[in-house]
Amino acid sequence: MEFPITRMRRLRKSPQIRNILRETTLRKENFIYPMFVKEDLKKGQIEPIKTMPGENRFSLSSAVEEAKILEEKGLSSILLFGMPSKKDQYGTSAFEENGIVQRAVKEIKEETNLVVMTDVCLCQYTTHGHCGIIENDHILNDESLENLARTALSHAEAGADVVAPSDMMDGRVEAIRDLLDINEFQDTIIMSYAAKYASAFYAPFREAVSSAPSFGDRKTYQMDPSNALEALREAELDLMEGADILVVKPALAYLDIIKSVKDEFNVPTAAYSVSGEYSMLKAGIEAGYLTEDAIFESILSIKRAGADLIISNFTPHFLEILKK
Repeated sequence: MEFPITRMRRLRKSPQIRNILRETTLRKENFIYPMFVKEDLKKGQIEPIKTMPGENRFSLSSAVEEAKILEEKGLSSILLFGMPSKKDQYGTSAFEENGIVQRAVKEIKEETNLVVMTDVCLCQYTTHGHCGIIENDHILNDESLENLARTALSHAEAGADVVAPSDMMDGRVEAIRDLLDINEFQDTIIMSYAAKYASAFYAPFREAVSSAPSFGDRKTYQMDPSNALEALREAELDLMEGADILVVKPALAYLDIIKSVKDEFNVPTAAYSVSGEYSMLKAGIEAGYLTEDAIFESILSIKRAGADLIISNFTPHFLEILKK
């Protein structure tokens, strides 16, 4: 059929028609809010993040209160990142029983019905800022797996519903799954960062949690932005090792990867709309180059690409604007 018999504008002629024919929709349940909990902040203290306008680092008590407020607005899930008061070259504070994330998990689970997810990595806990153990400025893969698995186990013991390894060490999903299962945490979900790229869009986050590497970069373990097929190999390996949910990070510059991963494996898929995406849009809106509609459009594109879940610092914005 061709014009004038076929007129596509018929399908757009009113808000009511557009609403009933809308292919992709956003729901509050689609969003996961990343929260940064800092151990050495005083009770009730909130610390603004300069590189991420409108976002904050929270003390333990203020994180719990913020989680409760957001839950009342419709939030379903949070992803916790810890900022410890002490670091060492092995990241041992990442798996302390009374570490900042472990305490945050316990208190938030006691005070809310949120799905509590935790970042599993060593970069915020190491003096060198890398995601694994180092020797002679070389990131050791296999030697890092034990500490990563111990971190995941400590989060599960604290009550985390989901552990999310973001380090990109080979074999870490299997190491985590094995240790969780041995310790009778078979039901703890693993949400693996299967395709995490070595991206320039992480810069604001690294300042936010003080996790910039003290030497070199992360290109030997995070993925080359040029590679797409490699992402499918990474995702397949993580699924074989026991991952339940796959994450693609970043999101906006990698919409093709989100779609490929979802189409290829058809498993629950998350995308992390990272700090650089957040700060870029905030800066454009502040300068008057963009309107807030750009926020909705950018996040909608991530959902349209195939993401079931979206990790975003814009989550509070969507809790305000989306209908129940």
